[in-house]
Amino acid sequence: MKRIGMLTSGGDCQALNAAMRGVAKCIFNSGEEVEMYGFLEGYRGLIYGDFRMLTGCDFSGVLTKGGTILGSSRTPFKTIKDPDENGLDKVEAMKQNYYKLRLDCLVILGGNGTHKTANLLRSEGLNVVTLPKTIDNDLWGTDMTFGFQSAVNIATDAIDCIHTTAASHGRVFIVEVMGHKVGYLTLNAGIAGGADIILIPEIPYDIDKVIDKIEERNRNGSKFTILAVAEGAISKEDAKLSKKEYKEKMKNYKYPSVSYEIAEKIKERSGHEVRVTVPGHTQRGGSPCPYDRVFASRLGSEAGKMILNGEYGFMVGYKNREIVKVPLEEVAGKLKMVAPDARIVKEAKLLGICFGD
Repeated sequence: MKRIGMLTSGGDCQALNAAMRGVAKCIFNSGEEVEMYGFLEGYRGLIYGDFRMLTGCDFSGVLTKGGTILGSSRTPFKTIKDPDENGLDKVEAMKQNYYKLRLDCLVILGGNGTHKTANLLRSEGLNVVTLPKTIDNDLWGTDMTFGFQSAVNIATDAIDCIHTTAASHGRVFIVEVMGHKVGYLTLNAGIAGGADIILIPEIPYDIDKVIDKIEERNRNGSKFTILAVAEGAISKEDAKLSKKEYKEKMKNYKYPSVSYEIAEKIKERSGHEVRVTVPGHTQRGGSPCPYDRVFASRLGSEAGKMILNGEYGFMVGYKNREIVKVPLEEVAGKLKMVAPDARIVKEAKLLGICFGD
C-alpha cells in the first residue's frame, strides 16, 4: 500500500486544486492500494498533525475551482528551525507526523519559500515531490508555474478596462500589478494589455524617462498613457542604496505603494492628471484559465507517476516545452528573474514600450 501526504503552502493561486486532482487521479487510477492524507493549512498542518483522509470523491468537481481545498498558510523558512511559542521543534514535529502516518511520500505544492522547506525535509530523509505554484512565475528550474497564466489574464483584463476610461478622459493611468521581486506578471500583462510604460523590479526606472514618454505620446496626439507598474518597481536612485539604507528609507515612506509615489511625481513635474488602480488579490483568485487547468493537470499526473515509480526528491518542472524532473536542491533558494536584456524585453521596446531605463 502507498501512503501519501499532500499539502499546499504559501499564497494561494489558481489551479492548486487542478494540480492535486492530477496527482490523485493518476494514483487512484493506477490500481495500487492507496491511502492519501491532506494536511490542512500548509506546513502548519504537518507540524501539528492536522489532517484528513482524502478519497477520489474529494477531487470531484475541483478542476475549475480556485483556491485550495486543503487551505494554506505562510510558514516562513527563515523561522522554520525556531521553536514555536510552546517550545515545539517544528522540523522534528513534521518528521514525526510523517513517520506516525507511515507515509511513503509527501507531495508539496508551493512557491519559493515552500520549496526551501521542502528541500530541508528532503535533506532530513523524507521522500518529497513538489509542484511549482506561483502567479509570479519566479521559481528556478521551470519555464512556467501554474497560476501564472490565470493571473496574467486577470491583470490584462484590468488594463483592458482602464483603456476606455483613460481614453475618454485623457488621463494617465497606473495599473499596479503583483510582483515584489520579479516582473514576469507585469511584463506579460503589460504587453498583452497594450501598456505604454512597463516598470518592473529588474529594471530600475528614471522618472524623467517615464515623463518623457508621456509627453511624447501627447505630442503625437495620444492624450492618455497607461503604465503597468509592478509592486516592487524601484527607481534608479533607490536601486543604488544599500539594503540597510533602503530599509531605513522605507520606515518613513508616506505612500501606500510605489504606484502612488510615481503618480505624485508625474503630476508634480508634468501637470498631468493621474489615477492609480490596484487589482490586488483578484489576480490570485477565481477559476483557473484553461491553460492552467491543462498545465496543472499534466504536472500533477507526472508527479503521480513519479510517486508510483518511487522517484523522490524532485520538483516537477517544465523546460523547453517538456515536463522534467528537477532536483530539489537545485531549486531551493534560487529566484528566476527577468533579465533586463531578455528577448521579450527587447521585443517590447521595439513595440515602443518604455521601461523607464
